[in-house]
Amino acid sequence: MESPEARRRRARRARHGPSSLIAPAVVAVAVAGATAGGTAYVRARAHPGAGAVSSAATPSASSPPAAAGEEASVEPATSPSAVARKASLSRAMASVTVPSGAELSAAVFDLASGDSAVYGGGAFDTASIVKVDVLAALLLQAQDAGRHLTDAERVYATRMIENSDNASTTALWHTIGRAEGLDAANRRFGLGSTSGGAGGLWGLTQTTASDQLRLLRQVFTTDSRLSAASRAYVRGLMESVEPDQRWGVSAAAPGSAPALKNGWLPRSTSGLWDVNSIGRVRVDGTGYLVAVLSKGTAGKARGISLVEAAAKAAVSGFAAAS
Repeated sequence: MESPEARRRRARRARHGPSSLIAPAVVAVAVAGATAGGTAYVRARAHPGAGAVSSAATPSASSPPAAAGEEASVEPATSPSAVARKASLSRAMASVTVPSGAELSAAVFDLASGDSAVYGGGAFDTASIVKVDVLAALLLQAQDAGRHLTDAERVYATRMIENSDNASTTALWHTIGRAEGLDAANRRFGLGSTSGGAGGLWGLTQTTASDQLRLLRQVFTTDSRLSAASRAYVRGLMESVEPDQRWGVSAAAPGSAPALKNGWLPRSTSGLWDVNSIGRVRVDGTGYLVAVLSKGTAGKARGISLVEAAAKAAVSGFAAAS
């Protein structure tokens, strides 16, 4: 039976007619902006599929095809294998040394089987990983309106994900309606434990590792509120983060081509760091969605080391139970 959401999409297509796929021009805009790691000059680029991100759009020939395992339609399973993987994840994570006073949570989702497991709990500041959520909310709103992203929105989105540019994020944060807009989108995405940061403090959005897996599933599986073109667009940006930000969950699959977004934030109240990483990695041909959240490390470098050790342990432990 056709779902209400599918009927609404079909009705919008009927009202608006076939949507032309606007081939985005290459945007070469050099800007100076504060990134999550400081001030830098960044260059925004257009991506295949950037003009086809509305509910009326269909993937064009220029859109990159999804790799095997990226577009599986799967649900988390409470199966014997899922139970075994949860136990294996816990054993593997016990080997990770967490600095005194720091906290850590990790979650893994197998794109082939649909099994998932979570280690640790509690809420964490998102820092810049919220930028994936902001883009997903923007795309969902564009789908609802039956429109493409504007040229300016595409430039902001590219800078926000690839370069972790904060000024671009703030612009899109206001476009989506700030915390209220993010929370509304997240209710539809199924993120029940994520709450947008107050006012302009998008980096203090609260989330859990479980919710970050749910967000990643919106991008990497067909069980999603986002259209195929929107999912391909977000994946393309996450696959193109600048070289000095390709750390974190990518440590679980060295030599592969990950899709990821990292976040790092020193807390002014304590001087301690939030360091997070989310994304998709491939190990021995299997795709995994991985979220690692941490807080309370004495420095960014120590936070990155902790997150990478956790990512390696989480994926290897999870995979060992397959």
